[in-house]
Amino acid sequence: MLSTIQPSRCLSRFPVHLPTCGRTKSRFLRVVSSAQPVTTAPLADQSQILSIRDSLLSRHLSAVQVADSYLGRLKQTEPQIGSFLHLSEPDKVLKQAQEIDDKIKRNEEVGPLAGVLVAVKDNICTADMPSTGGSHILDGYRPPFDATAVKRLKDLGAIVVGKTNLDEFGMGSSTEASAFKVTANPWDLSRVPGGSSGGSAAAVSARQCVVSLGSDTGGSVRQPASFCGVAGLKPTYGRVSRFGLMAYASSLDVIGCFGSSVADTGILLHAISGHDALDATSSKREVPDFTSQFLSASSLKSRPLEGLRVGLIRETVDGGVDSGVKSAIQGAAAHLEQLGSIVTEVSLPSFSLGLPAYYILASSESSSNLSRYDGVR
Repeated sequence: MLSTIQPSRCLSRFPVHLPTCGRTKSRFLRVVSSAQPVTTAPLADQSQILSIRDSLLSRHLSAVQVADSYLGRLKQTEPQIGSFLHLSEPDKVLKQAQEIDDKIKRNEEVGPLAGVLVAVKDNICTADMPSTGGSHILDGYRPPFDATAVKRLKDLGAIVVGKTNLDEFGMGSSTEASAFKVTANPWDLSRVPGGSSGGSAAAVSARQCVVSLGSDTGGSVRQPASFCGVAGLKPTYGRVSRFGLMAYASSLDVIGCFGSSVADTGILLHAISGHDALDATSSKREVPDFTSQFLSASSLKSRPLEGLRVGLIRETVDGGVDSGVKSAIQGAAAHLEQLGSIVTEVSLPSFSLGLPAYYILASSESSSNLSRYDGVR
């Protein structure tokens, strides 16, 4: 079963046996019933979310079967990786999956995320589930409400499978600063998954869930996504409601998305975006369909970036930059040129001021936000 919900690459370095995954099209994409047409866009062969939806509506697999596969995967891998601080009861997950199957049997409409198992970083509030922020200060705290992003996912049929590990209150870059445990990188258990959203990145990378939510203040989604080989996105500030996110640095915090593909990350972002009356900083701008401009790889030319101009910031490869980082940047620039883009070196003199400015803002705001937990104020 698990081999049918694997993307096209294998985590060959992970020491636990993994199901075989090749580049053949998933069984989720077989022809669907004409009585229940579903969207089989060019993204379907890249998206676990669309594959699961096609499979459910075609009656090829049930939501219970999909959930059971991921639960089995969790049981197999979680002891070694440690992605989660709290897991939903398997019976509860399967009950929610059964409700989706019952709706499909009655030919009732189900949400676009029906049957999709989602992991949520533990600094994002979830009703009736622990939300600790990775800190013993909040050990045992169970919010009476869902964060807006979580509520929107549930409303669309997603199933929350658990709460993921993080550096305490989101302060760290390796997920070693959690008060509860250390999370390992699924590709190599001796290495870190990055942070602070390391648990969410590791969970998607190890295929313990379909997609996950993290939070990003200064790289806490993007960096662990890079470490774990998944797609991670920090949305523009205000695009996603921060209601229910434990505040670290309020002017920088954003709830972000992890997926095994850009397609899944885009679908997840679309699901959680939009104005929220409970968050005055959320944007009122219309939410576009982020996947509408995605193209299938098979439809692209050999030089799909023909004519695109890309600026390479000189200060990112100047003195003081690690040679490995510099080599990676230059390699990426060369690859973009092979795809047809025009790479031009540009100068951004204020680039070096970004980090000190970040630390001034983040430290000041976090000291104010976290004062509520110190037992004095």
